[in-house]
Amino acid sequence: MNDFSDIPPCISLAEALRSAPLDMLENRILIGHALQLTRIQLITQSERLLTAAEATQLTALFRRRLQGEPIAYIVGEREFFGLTLQVTPDVLIPRPDTELLVELSLERLPQQGKALDMGTGSGAIAVAIAHTRPDVAMTALDVSEGALKVAASNAQRHGAKVHFLRSDWYAALDVGVDTAKSPQPYLDLIVSNPPYIVAGDMHLSQGDLRFEPIGALTDHADGLSALRIIIDGAAAYLKPDGWLLMEHGYDQSEAVRKLLQQRGFAEVQSWQDLAGIERVSGGKLPRAS
Repeated sequence: MNDFSDIPPCISLAEALRSAPLDMLENRILIGHALQLTRIQLITQSERLLTAAEATQLTALFRRRLQGEPIAYIVGEREFFGLTLQVTPDVLIPRPDTELLVELSLERLPQQGKALDMGTGSGAIAVAIAHTRPDVAMTALDVSEGALKVAASNAQRHGAKVHFLRSDWYAALDVGVDTAKSPQPYLDLIVSNPPYIVAGDMHLSQGDLRFEPIGALTDHADGLSALRIIIDGAAAYLKPDGWLLMEHGYDQSEAVRKLLQQRGFAEVQSWQDLAGIERVSGGKLPRAS
């Protein structure tokens, strides 16, 4: 790949697909994106010749990818839970494993339920839930203005009703609450995919992670600090029998279950992702005895 040279003009789409420097899937994605052609059109127009301008544009895109920039940022989109979502360098790229959080949330949300997505990023989780369950009153928060703009755009694109709020975790939810009193519990579900990578982890300097927002990846500590904040504050907002569900690292399930148990959550458990790794843990707030 280091000896990649410019894509020449006047070659056919079929030749461009074969000679481009990535695997066939990524070649097809980038060429289709640049030329605004669907997969079917790439086949039916396979003998079409590239213009000089198109060849130059494709060369620039392939060089960006060869330098490591994620495909999702180059094309500006990623599919999640059957929805095409806008992504920018302001947000994490949604991963298929995070769809597990959506599935578990949908299973636990009652009709007309109220849910909160903490650290929403692209809005992937909140938008997927609200799109699938229009009856749910969905709120999503993030501390990043850039992320909230992307999330709001994704909600509008798919007609999902989500109330977005700029907040450093629970901070904005406490505005107007008498400090001498606890906030009134009103949520049936809190869901989150927070930063959980340990500071200094070698993966932060590898692959797509090099290009993603560092504050959405790591807590700059032991990987559990954001999870602790979410767990410690959840009981003030969850109704009895309300659920807290969180994504975490491949080796953090036992620690997260322990944190949940220490805070009095019931039915504490972990669920496996597509690779068979315990990726989501959660529990239910018990009713007062």
